[in-house]
Amino acid sequence: MKHFLLSLVVIVSFSSAPVLASNDGVSLPHGHWSFDGAMGTYDKAAMQRGLKVYQNVCASCHSLKRIYFRNLADLGYNEAQIKTIAGEYTVEDGPNGEGEMYDRTARPSDAFVNPYANKEAATYANSGAFPPDLSLITKARSGGANYLFGLMTGYDDAPEGTELLDNQYWNKYMAGHVIAMPPPLSDGLVSYEDGSPETIEQYAKDVSHFLTWAAEPEMEQRKRMGLKVVLYLLIFTAVLYGVKRRIWANVKK
Repeated sequence: MKHFLLSLVVIVSFSSAPVLASNDGVSLPHGHWSFDGAMGTYDKAAMQRGLKVYQNVCASCHSLKRIYFRNLADLGYNEAQIKTIAGEYTVEDGPNGEGEMYDRTARPSDAFVNPYANKEAATYANSGAFPPDLSLITKARSGGANYLFGLMTGYDDAPEGTELLDNQYWNKYMAGHVIAMPPPLSDGLVSYEDGSPETIEQYAKDVSHFLTWAAEPEMEQRKRMGLKVVLYLLIFTAVLYGVKRRIWANVKK
C-alpha cells in the first residue's frame, strides 16, 4: 500500500515537472504558470491578453491554422464576442455559381486566417526564413511555454567577436543563439484594458499562455480525468487491501 502511494506521488511529480533547459542546455526562465502541476488550470484573463498580443504582433507573420474562432469560447468569450472577433478577418471562399473564388467576412466556424497565401510567399516575405505555424509550437519546442517566454525576452547584443549577417539577431535561448526573427515585442506595444503591465515580459508571458492553450485545449479536462482515475485507484487499492486482510486474517503464519 505504501509503495503504491509513493509511486503515485512520483508519477504526478515527474509528469508536472517543468523542462528548464533550451536546446543548447541554457537554463530557461520559468513563468510560474497557472497551468503547471497536476491541479493546474488556464488563466482566462491571461489567455485573452495573449490572444490580443498574437493578433497585434504575431499574426502578421505566423499562422494559427488549427484554431477556429469558435474555440475562443474556452477563453471566456460569448457567441456575440466571437462573431465580432471573426468579423475582423476576411477569408477566401468559393467557388461561387460562376466558378470564381470570392472574399467574405470570417465566421466562427472558420480557422484563423493565414497571413500568407502559401509557404513560398511566407518564406520570401521573411528573407528566406519560414515563420512556423504556432498552433502546436509549445509541443514542438523543448521547454514549451518557458521556451517561448525565454525566446521573446532573450534578445541581447551579440558577444564580442560574434558576427551576424543582415537580418540576423542574437538570442540567448535560441538554438545556436542566432535567429532571423527581429525582436517582436517592446514596452507599450499592445494596450491592455485590464490594467496589466504593458511590458515585454508581460506580453511574452501572456502570449505563451495563450499558445499553450492552443496546443493543448483539452489539458484541464485531461487533468480532471487523471485526478478521478488516481482517486479511483486509491479507493480500489484500499478495498483490495481490506479484502486481503480479511481473507488471510485467520491464516497462521
